[in-house]
Parts: sequence; structure tokens; C-alpha cells
Amino acid sequence: MTDGVDFKDLQRRMDGAVNAFKHDLASLRTGRASANLLDPIQVEAYGTAMPINQVATVSVPEPRMISVAVWDKSMVQAVDRAIRESNLGFNPIVDGTTLRIPLPELNEERRKELVKIAHQYAENARVAARHVRRDGMEHLKKAEKDSEISQDELRTQSDKVQKMTDDAIAAIDRLLGDKEAEIMHV
Repeated sequence: MTDGVDFKDLQRRMDGAVNAFKHDLASLRTGRASANLLDPIQVEAYGTAMPINQVATVSVPEPRMISVAVWDKSMVQAVDRAIRESNLGFNPIVDGTTLRIPLPELNEERRKELVKIAHQYAENARVAARHVRRDGMEHLKKAEKDSEISQDELRTQSDKVQKMTDDAIAAIDRLLGDKEAEIMHV
């Protein structure tokens, strides 16, 4: 591009960081069962790490229970191990090729752990947004160095990139605050 930076692409990438953060937050439990709670779990299957939904069907038969129906009988132990080692605090009950995961009441200590995990997810999302900003700024500086844009245009477009970054980080912080309130007051 000969006039600086592609703002649509930067916005798309920043939105991607925010959406990935939303997806991560959906995997944190707040006391209600949800099939999304198991999304971050990777199962060692057939020599590679796979998302749990590629080796089993995840469903929610009751408000405080998650059911995982493993498709391949030989994978039941690997799925069980992956769930136990996921740091989500679940203890599956194996029943043939089905794993039932009762959701215990969240105690204060576990709520605080979940908030810490949410903060880690938020920081990762902020870092992703800052990487997008860095890429945009480097592109602008190169364009200015190559005399494609003037110093004034560089300053104006840099401010626009910074505003996009600030907006993305504000959205991340807002989502984090909402999730933190949800976790602590369920």
C-alpha cells in the first residue's frame, strides 16, 4: 500500500485479539455448566494434541453436569487425563466411553484462581493487540522512510493506530471486569 497502513487489516487483527479473549473467557466456569468449559483442553490423541471436541461429543445434560461421550474407546483414558490435568478443577467419573463431570460449588479460593486465570487471558489479549500496533507502527515508519507518506501523515496515522489499540485494550478490560464480577458474585 502506498499511503501508509491498511487500517481495515489492523482493525480485523485487533478484533481477532478481542474475540479470542471472549472465547477464552467463555471457557472459565462461573457455576453453571457449559460445553465451552472444556474448549481449552487438548487431548493427546493419535500422536498429536487435538481439541477435546475432535475426539468426543461434549454436552450438558443437567445444569451442574457436563457429559463427554468419547468416540473411540481407546481414547477414554487420554481424555480423562487431559481433563484432570487441565487445571480447571474437574474430576471426571468414567462410565464406559462416557465421562460425567459434576461441577462442584465454587469456593472462594477457586473463584480467586479463576480470576487470576482471567487476568492471564486478558494480558495475553492485550499483548496481542500491542503486537498489532507494533506491526502497524513499523509499517508506517517504513512508509515514511521510503517517502511514501509525509511526517505529518505519519503522525496522524500513528495516532489512529494508537486509538485503535486503546479501544481494543479498553474492550478487553471491560470484558475482564464483567467476567470478574460474574465469577466473584455467582
